[in-house]
Amino acid sequence: MDNSELDDILTAVREFVREKVVPLETQVEDEDAFPDGIVKESAEMGLFGWALPEEYGGLGLNAEQDALLAMELGYTTPSFRSLFGTNNGIAGQVLVNYGTADQKSEWLPRLASGEVVASFALTESEAGSDPSGLRTKAERVGDDYVINGSKRFITNAEASDVLMVFARTDPNATGSKGISVFLVPTKSEGVTVGPHDHKMGQAGAWTSEIFFDDVRVPAANLVGGEEEKGFYAAMASLNKGRLHIAAICVGQSIRILDESVRFAADAKQGGEPIARFQLVQAMLADIYTDVAAAKALVLSAAQRWDAETDRKLGPSSAKLFASEALARIADKGVQIQGGMGYMRESAVERFYRHARLFRIYEGTSEVQRVVVAKQLLSGAHKPQFNL
Repeated sequence: MDNSELDDILTAVREFVREKVVPLETQVEDEDAFPDGIVKESAEMGLFGWALPEEYGGLGLNAEQDALLAMELGYTTPSFRSLFGTNNGIAGQVLVNYGTADQKSEWLPRLASGEVVASFALTESEAGSDPSGLRTKAERVGDDYVINGSKRFITNAEASDVLMVFARTDPNATGSKGISVFLVPTKSEGVTVGPHDHKMGQAGAWTSEIFFDDVRVPAANLVGGEEEKGFYAAMASLNKGRLHIAAICVGQSIRILDESVRFAADAKQGGEPIARFQLVQAMLADIYTDVAAAKALVLSAAQRWDAETDRKLGPSSAKLFASEALARIADKGVQIQGGMGYMRESAVERFYRHARLFRIYEGTSEVQRVVVAKQLLSGAHKPQFNL
């Protein structure tokens, strides 16, 4: 996509987010759901398929373009992006990178149009940031596989039409070995989706437990047509997803910066704006510096992803820094507003709660530090710095 076309898309999304979604934030918070009209308009804008290939009806954005779009989407409640994030991200990318031609042609056009919602069913009670503890099993029985197990914290499960289910096809394998991934229609007999969770933040983004009790799917639903590709499919999706999440963190940080500058300029203590107080100015300066650094790091990592020179170190370091920076920024945003920042009607109060999840999901900060360190010890950083 050329720059002028991308600019038109970013402008349209920016206007949609700020004029239509931002005013709904308190309603979404109260109702834990988005109005149907917003979901429909999002699909009409192509937001269910921005990262999917153009040949299947998507926009085909590359990683850098994806990051720029994510920053616009992140300006409002992150649950908005979650409506279509799994189609574009961790679930859709499993099919893009590993699906057979038939699987792609059957599912990707429907994902891109928003006709179908896909979920990424990987996380379990003992398999979160590190999926090697996965216990869900899939046994080959004739021309089918029979799946048994459970998943938790699965985004969009309750709204999903199809699940990317990760299960062990080798009962004797441990760690990352023996894991395969299957396309499982959510309405399949034996699939039970629990009620959505009540979370600290991100109202409107539904996560649920899923239970699989002798769920039978045809062998044709084995993604890629080969067993034991599941771990690699998960890691490839998560690596790109971490870059996207980092960009969402930047978008939230920009929103908090805007809210903080506006409040500091308008709010008064002792008859003068609090923006005159140097300690408030210091917090504003720290927020801006973190925002600028996170944005630069994310875009640099995205460019290396597109150049295929770095698809591990960049995403993990960007996700680590941007999510930790967001936590600092959200805290300062509340501090600048004082008592008002602690009130539920305050945007910074909501973003303070939203922000906490980003240091956990799609790989905790601790996991990102391990990934970064391993990449450094392997010399992955040397080309970047001409060492």
